[in-house]
Amino acid sequence: MLTVAVAGGGAWGTALGKLAAAGGAPVRLWAREPEVVADINEHHENRRFLPGIALPASLKATSSLKELAAANAILLVTPAQHLRAVAAGLALHIAPGTALVICAKGIEQTTFALMSEVLAQVVPHALPAVLSGPSFAGEVAQGLPTAVTLAIADRALGMKLVNRLGQATFRPYVSDDVVGAQIGGAVKNVLAIACGIVDGVGLGHSARAALITRGLAEMTRLGLALGAHIETLMGLSGLGDLVLTCTSGQSRNYSFGLALGQGGSPQALLSGRESVVEGAFTASALVSLSKRHGVEMPISIAVEQVLAQQLTIAEAVDGLLRRPFTEEHKITPSS
Repeated sequence: MLTVAVAGGGAWGTALGKLAAAGGAPVRLWAREPEVVADINEHHENRRFLPGIALPASLKATSSLKELAAANAILLVTPAQHLRAVAAGLALHIAPGTALVICAKGIEQTTFALMSEVLAQVVPHALPAVLSGPSFAGEVAQGLPTAVTLAIADRALGMKLVNRLGQATFRPYVSDDVVGAQIGGAVKNVLAIACGIVDGVGLGHSARAALITRGLAEMTRLGLALGAHIETLMGLSGLGDLVLTCTSGQSRNYSFGLALGQGGSPQALLSGRESVVEGAFTASALVSLSKRHGVEMPISIAVEQVLAQQLTIAEAVDGLLRRPFTEEHKITPSS
């Protein structure tokens, strides 16, 4: 059986650690915050990021990345903008062929790189995989039914990971589309901010449904330009995650957009949050990546300009409504 470790002590990392430790399997979890390490080890709870969830005694926390190195598979559950530093910290300690499972959803701001591209640069001797899909940490930790995508080039290893992590209420579906799984996870966070703004300013449910649908077209255009499979973008890690994140108040990105639409400023809202709003940091990188590949993404551009305070929300909405009409099903970079 694969041995599993977790890098990241936030809500999602803790929920996945609880999942991996089910049945008494030993799991080591790395957290940056000393109080989180102490809380998990002494009280079997992460009261800062996942309060009220009892954790198994077989889940042990550590402040040393080196202690994760003995695992065959390490779940990388750090924010996307910190994944490079954590991967570099692991690089000297892990054996060749260790599976590094990307659980972060974003694009690196400074390089416009996908997380798998970051791993290829920093830990080339590891085997990259992506765990993504419609999932809230609290629901997974409570054992509520959840289905996700596990994307990996090595199908045999993928099935081993599925058998190690899968449960009746947590169902990973294997895919070989590592790029598509990442595009879906990154783009949906930016679109969720847009949906929150739409609801915050009171544009109605019809407008939100239109935005989700046209946002899916943006996601598909970029994904196809980068070599993703359309089936992935229409699956759990694409459409599934998009619907969940754009329609629930549990979503950090949606709730951030909602507060923006109700008059909050980006800087004040971000500084006052305990958890990371990935879409706010991915938006500029997403727009730069789309321009590099000649892909038109007007909704994502509008979000990026609102976050940068280059446009007011009213100006952004007006600009989107004045766009020329086009064919609904024409999926090309410029449509």
